[in-house]
Amino acid sequence: MAKNTICIWYDKDAEAAARFYAEVFPDSAVTAVHKAPGDYPSGKAGDVLTVEFTVAGVACIGLNGGPIFKHSEAFSFQIATDDQAETDRYWNAIVGNGGQESACGWCKDRWGISWQITPRVLTDAMAAGGDEAKRAFAAMMDMKKIDVARIEAARRG
Repeated sequence: MAKNTICIWYDKDAEAAARFYAEVFPDSAVTAVHKAPGDYPSGKAGDVLTVEFTVAGVACIGLNGGPIFKHSEAFSFQIATDDQAETDRYWNAIVGNGGQESACGWCKDRWGISWQITPRVLTDAMAAGGDEAKRAFAAMMDMKKIDVARIEAARRG
C-alpha cells in the first residue's frame, strides 16, 4: 500500500467505479477488494467495504460508506491529455456513461466524482502568462469540453 492514498467515499458502488476507471484510464487497476467482516451502519457482513485501486498511477481507496456524505467539486481528478482525440475519449467515457458535463473542461462521472479533462495545450498557455494566457483563458471560459483547436487559435491571437 502506498504511504499516501486518496480515500473516496461512495454510497455503495466503489467497486463499480474503480473497475470503470481501470477500463478508461491507462496505468489504472483494481488491486484489492475487501469485504466487511461484520455488519456496519450502511451495509452487512460480506458486502464490499473498500476497494484499492489506482487511477492514472494515483493510489486510491474507495469506501462504501453509505449516503451520508456527497461529492463536490472541492475534490477532482485532473487528467492531462495530449490532443483532441485523447480529450474526447476520456470526456465521452465519463459523460457518456451516466456522467454530466460542466464548464471549463470539468465533468462528473455517474458517481458524482468531478474530473478535469485538461489538454496540455491549455496548461501550457496558462503557464506562458501574458496575453497568450488571457486569450486562452477567455476561450476556455466559453467551453464545456475543451476544444484544442480553439485553444491553439487563441494562443496565436
